[in-house]
Amino acid sequence: MSTPAAAAPVTAFMLIKTRPEWLAMTPQERMNAFTGQVVPAIEARTRGVRSRFYDTEFYSTRVTDVWVWEADDHDAYQRLVDALRETPFWDHYFEIVDLLVGTENGYARTYGFDPVATVTT
Repeated sequence: MSTPAAAAPVTAFMLIKTRPEWLAMTPQERMNAFTGQVVPAIEARTRGVRSRFYDTEFYSTRVTDVWVWEADDHDAYQRLVDALRETPFWDHYFEIVDLLVGTENGYARTYGFDPVATVTT
């Protein structure tokens, strides 16, 4: 078994649900709040993170959105969460329903296998 040269990237699935405070705003007010309060905090306090945002409210009653984060390492992910907690995003505009955090193909990497569970057709 080989030891990885660098720490494995971290992927976090942030399951979130809109709160009444968010829904009470107009779409433009929502965009202004996000770009004026949330994005600047992320950019100021983090490095090495990327995200994708998925709307799920038409498929799920438990969560309305899934925010997928990729971070270069655990420290970058921790800085991201710390930054978000200092904004109205966290528990004012959105309820954080669950955080599912992992590393891609960790089992295969640990035991030196090819990532057979990652399939492309």
